Order: sequence, then structure tokens, then C-alpha cells
Amino acid sequence: MKKLWIALLLGCSAILGGGAAWAQAEPADLPVIGAPHAGGVSFQPASTPVATDLHWLDTMVHGIMFVIVIFVTALLAIVVLRFNRRANPTPATFTHNTRVEIAWTLVPVLILIIIGSFSLPILFKQLEVPTPDLTIKATGNQWYWNYTYADNEFSFDSLLLAEDELAAHGYGPELHLLATDTSVVVPVNKVVRLLTTGADVIHSWAMPAFGVKMDAVPGRLNETWFMAEKEGIYFGQCSELCGKDHSYMPITVKVVSEAQYETWLDWAINEYGGTRTPGGVAAAN
Repeated sequence: MKKLWIALLLGCSAILGGGAAWAQAEPADLPVIGAPHAGGVSFQPASTPVATDLHWLDTMVHGIMFVIVIFVTALLAIVVLRFNRRANPTPATFTHNTRVEIAWTLVPVLILIIIGSFSLPILFKQLEVPTPDLTIKATGNQWYWNYTYADNEFSFDSLLLAEDELAAHGYGPELHLLATDTSVVVPVNKVVRLLTTGADVIHSWAMPAFGVKMDAVPGRLNETWFMAEKEGIYFGQCSELCGKDHSYMPITVKVVSEAQYETWLDWAINEYGGTRTPGGVAAAN
């Protein structure tokens, strides 16, 4: 009986030790920046240059739409008040107006040219990857993500945390269905080249605060990038219907200081196996 109690105590110690090891594995005490909120109607905070540009473009396009709606509404009001049967009992008999038809053709074309002249550079900016400081490959599976740090030759899976596992990983209950057991850890203000592919069906790696949404297609390698400008925790989701558990494959990214990243990288290489790039991320500069 004594040996049994000793074995049980050792087992509990091992479990608690495992939890402590996890706590040291990933940076803690980071603010949650990119997460959905109940009743939210706006974007998550823009935390990359691309996201900032997308928010500006959205504001500009909605401003143009607002002006058009006001203009059309005013025209309708004028027509209703000025050309109703009481105010205009004898209607005009003309069938067309060349100047008006030219105007309502050229003005929308001009508006579309203006919108396109701003939107196309932002679209190209998402796909033209600057010289990267590190490369991460995200592979979508039914229903979890696998991440490969190509520069250091290691990979790991990232799965949804059950509600009773959140506290042990440092998350509050409000982050249920958002937090994962392992996170993508990247250094702040560094260019991360993101490669996406699918292992079975089409998935989509989406991180709203970064302005990133890239399909993960089996047999194809898609490419984009991000450079997070604020340290913190960001949450995303698979955004392509991929099967019955599509809603249960979230994405967690932790943006940390370069020193914290190097510490985590040492742990990750020891945990998952891999190699150390001489000089670390700083060597890329």
C-alpha cells in the first residue's frame, strides 16, 4: 500500500511538473489584442501594415458609398416631390437625354477607377512578400493546424483547448473556442513569411487583426506575409467550410519581444527537435 501511495504521488508530481513545463514553454502575461467581442461591430485593432491599409481602404470605400447613397436619395426625393401627378399634371414626352446617359455611365466608371487605384496596390502588398525574417508553413487538417518553422526544421500541431483546459494554459473562460494548446510564436516587428496548404480538404488561415486570410489548398502552396507591430495574443479561425468540426480549429498567435522569441525557440527546438539558425532572427537583418 505504501508503494502505491508513493507511485500516486510521483504521478501527480509528474503531471504538475508537466503543467509547469508548459508554463515556461510559451511566453505568458501577454495582453489579448486580437479577439472577437460580444456585440462587436467593428474591426479588430489593426496590428500589421497590411491591416492598417485595409482599414483605411474600408473607410474610404464606405465614405464613397455614403456619398452615393445620399446623392441617390436626394434625387429620388426631388423626383417624388417635383414630378408627382399633383405638381406635374402634364408629363414630358421625351424618351432620353444624351448628356445624362453619358454622365451616369462615366461617373460610375470614374468612381471604380478611383477605388481600384487604391485597392489594387493593397492587394499586391499582401502577395508581394518582403525579405522574410522567418518562414512558417501552416498546414490545415481536419480539424487542426500543423505549423512548421522551416528555418529551424521543427513542427507541431495546434488543437482547440477544451473548456476545462483553458485555465491551465493561462486563458480565461471567455476565450473558449478561440484558444489552442500550442501557439504560433513570432517576434514583434519582424517579417513572417506564411505558407499555407491543406492535407485533406481546403482550409483557410485567417487572422483578422493581421489582415491575413489565405486559403490552404491540398497540393498547392499559397504565400502571404505579416509583420505584427504590437506584442500580444491574437486569435483567428479557419475560414473555409471544411467539414463537421470546421468551427473547432482556431488559430492562436503570440507576438513577443525578440528576446522572448529566442528563449521560446530554444525550448521549441529542444521539445520538437530541429536546428538553430546561426545568430537567430537577428541574423536575418
